[in-house]
Amino acid sequence: MADKCCSSEDLKEKSCCSSEEVIEKKQSCYRSEAVAVGAAGIASAEMVEYRVLGMDCPSCAASIEKGLGKLKNIEDIKVNYNTGKLRFMGNKETNLEHVEDVVQKLGFKVEPLEQNKNVRIYHVEGMDCSSCAKSIENHLNTIPGVNSVSVHFSTGKLKAEHENSVEEIISEVSKIGFRASLSSKNNGAEPAKHNDGKGLIITSGILIALGFIGSFTGVSPFITTLMYAMAMVISGYKPVKSAFYSIKSRSLDMNVLMSAAALGAAFIGEWLEGATVVWLFALGTTLQNMSLEKTRDSIRNLMNLAPSEAWIKVGSQLMKKPVEEVSVGDILVVKPGDRIPLDGEIVTGESSVNQAPITGESIPVDKQAGDTVYAGTINENGSLEVKVTKLVEDTTIAKIIHLVEEAQEQKAPTQAFIDKFAGIYTPIVFVLALVVMVIPPLLYFGTWGEWFYKGLELLVVACPCALVISTPVAIVSAIGNAAKNGVLIKGGTFLEKAGAINAIAFDKTGTLTEGKPNVSEIKTLRTSEDELLSIALTLEEYSTHPIAQTIVRYTNDKGIQAKQGELFKSIVGKGVQATIDGEVYYAGNARLFDEMEIPLGEAKASVEDLQSKGKTVVIIGTRKEIIGVISVADTIRTTTVNALNGLKKAGVNQVVMLTGDNEGTAKMISKETSVNRYFAELLPEDKVEAIKQLQREGHNVAMVGDGINDAPALATADLGIAMGGAGTDTAMETADIVLMADNLEKLPHTINLSRKALSIIKQNIWFSLIVKFVALALIFPGWLTLWLAVLSDTGAAIIVILNALRLVKVK
Repeated sequence: MADKCCSSEDLKEKSCCSSEEVIEKKQSCYRSEAVAVGAAGIASAEMVEYRVLGMDCPSCAASIEKGLGKLKNIEDIKVNYNTGKLRFMGNKETNLEHVEDVVQKLGFKVEPLEQNKNVRIYHVEGMDCSSCAKSIENHLNTIPGVNSVSVHFSTGKLKAEHENSVEEIISEVSKIGFRASLSSKNNGAEPAKHNDGKGLIITSGILIALGFIGSFTGVSPFITTLMYAMAMVISGYKPVKSAFYSIKSRSLDMNVLMSAAALGAAFIGEWLEGATVVWLFALGTTLQNMSLEKTRDSIRNLMNLAPSEAWIKVGSQLMKKPVEEVSVGDILVVKPGDRIPLDGEIVTGESSVNQAPITGESIPVDKQAGDTVYAGTINENGSLEVKVTKLVEDTTIAKIIHLVEEAQEQKAPTQAFIDKFAGIYTPIVFVLALVVMVIPPLLYFGTWGEWFYKGLELLVVACPCALVISTPVAIVSAIGNAAKNGVLIKGGTFLEKAGAINAIAFDKTGTLTEGKPNVSEIKTLRTSEDELLSIALTLEEYSTHPIAQTIVRYTNDKGIQAKQGELFKSIVGKGVQATIDGEVYYAGNARLFDEMEIPLGEAKASVEDLQSKGKTVVIIGTRKEIIGVISVADTIRTTTVNALNGLKKAGVNQVVMLTGDNEGTAKMISKETSVNRYFAELLPEDKVEAIKQLQREGHNVAMVGDGINDAPALATADLGIAMGGAGTDTAMETADIVLMADNLEKLPHTINLSRKALSIIKQNIWFSLIVKFVALALIFPGWLTLWLAVLSDTGAAIIVILNALRLVKVK
């Protein structure tokens, strides 16, 4: 709250007394840096985005939303103070100058973001490691009209900004041996199933087998060699074609290495070896792709949760429409057993809704008129009429999909290191292979054929496929598992951090407790209860603090009327003041009255007694005397104790509570929840210092809060975890990990999953390295053959993928 004194009329109109004060006040606000970008116009109905500079807290964002809400021809206004972005739906009637003028009058600078219409997303099939993705990037970057390309093999996605036709991009990807298809606007496109590759592999394998058997049964060597050559052409066409384009784009990938090894084997007359190399490589690649597709299924399953069509009520009739054509404000009719197609608010009807697809909660939640429902959730019983509040691209499930896809595409520190290592390892071994082919024969240490063969083996061993996929497949599997259970992990970096956490700090109110306190006791001194409550209502009426809102709700329920107040002032971390009938009144904690040197007198015993019971006390008085005490008590969430015990079993040895409540309340709550340690009577900035203290003690600290009021502490911690993401966009955007449900029951699963993922990543890396080093060691004694070298590479890659897939089933 701002320090400036305002009248009650001012407070009704504004959430902050002035935008300048919001910028000046830093105690409970979290600054988001802004960067200027280009401008854009608007044609017809479309999304418009601006960068807003100067926002410091959610109140700033709320004031902008409120101001813009009065304008015509704009809707679905969203302002995110953390990212500094304003977004709304406009049309050709929208006056952007008016939009900018409103924001500027509120005290903020605004700059339009460029609306890029040439960026498209494609699904790519056939990639089985990051070198494939790099080859596609390098090739497309040579095509005129392509401005930028990024390819992520773990998700099978290609994002390109281009002026070319979609067909041209798909054709260029096809040239280097992969299949691409354009992703649909909202749901993405599930890759088509192709079986032609499997048929060719079977044919090639039969030819190799016939040639091998024929070599022992008197068949002409010319015929057996022809069979091997045919097998090489059938299995090797795709990798050789991909190798050609990789070399053309100056990439050294596995296709180049394997093609060189196979052609080299044929060159020295080892046709069986060459055919076996390309056949095993093709077989291994197919098996890898099949396994990788399973890791990508988590996103596809999420995409399929929400129906593609919805029943809309128009007057007395029902119409079936594609969800893309449904507008905000339309009325959906959802029958029992149906999935809800879009986010909205129930207008008519009561039902139990299974929210497991969004929050991971196993028990259906009772819903009635006024409650929010989410796309993809299941209406268990009872017919519902739902007013649409979000377009299909803005639903909670759409945001989850977007965040999970982004998370799976980000490189974790381990993955970045491995990619860098592989980038050095492969060229070194490639050069070493050329040296082995040439130098020893020149020095008469053996025949050219002998050392040429060893060089070919080195080429195969140089392929780092198993190593480079050891980390990303594990991360994709773990993030997919978490999303299925109602937890958003926003990248491999945060997955790794979660696996290393040994201390977790919780904000008390709304996290460990319900966050819905109730008035429990009222103590009056020299005034009636109704008079005390009337003064309390006047003081707290415009405060957003949960305790203040509790008192307001209680007085409203009792029919108490507020007095005429003025000169309202919020005293951060201590209370509020206002002038009522010419007298300055205060409502707050004991510290407020101590600092003003107002003795508690008769109220002291009541205050201490209530605090010893774990209740929060609001003292009401003037500069002269205390007139009464109101105690407020919160209830501990039913899931809290089990969740904290689960964390301790997972190896989190420090479970800490942070609260602004007094020592007595903190002690009582900590005892009931079994937290190891607590910090009491904290101001917002004190929570940041508490996190830093835990870090100085050598702990890797996670902070759990609501993602809004705890933003500074979440940012300071090694890992920020927000709770209740399904109900707030801010929580989904500010934290590193988001628990979609409004409780902690999924947190132990998240920590266990992260630790398991770290363990599997280490297993995969060590296994891949050991296989490589053993293969290298077996080359020079002559114990390794080309087909064994290929088997060691593709076999290791398949084992690594299957090991990572265990994360999908972690419960």
